[in-house]
Amino acid sequence: MECGSPPESIPQWFPGIVSCTVEGNLRVITTAAGLEIPEEILSNDDVTRHFAYRITAPQYSFHLGVIDVIEMAANDSLCVYTTTALPDTLALLIAGGTMGALAEIQRLAEVSRAAS
Repeated sequence: MECGSPPESIPQWFPGIVSCTVEGNLRVITTAAGLEIPEEILSNDDVTRHFAYRITAPQYSFHLGVIDVIEMAANDSLCVYTTTALPDTLALLIAGGTMGALAEIQRLAEVSRAAS
């Protein structure tokens, strides 16, 4: 995920998400299986490179996802993607996806850096 990437860009870097819509602070992602998952965007700050959201689907008693991109040096950043979710079984599902998302974010950043 590049700095300033819009919330709609999630299908480009999160495995299993094929589309999404955003209206105001509400985002609905659609999975490859056709499941629509509603989310609330809590924070989207390009300056601090911070994005926070929560899944509002009734299956989750609690969810909070946060992505922070921290500049380490010129052309070098650390992406921290944290997720807290209840029930634990749904947290495990998200964990697999976030690992894939971090790998794809790294790949996209390396391709972008090589192209510049």
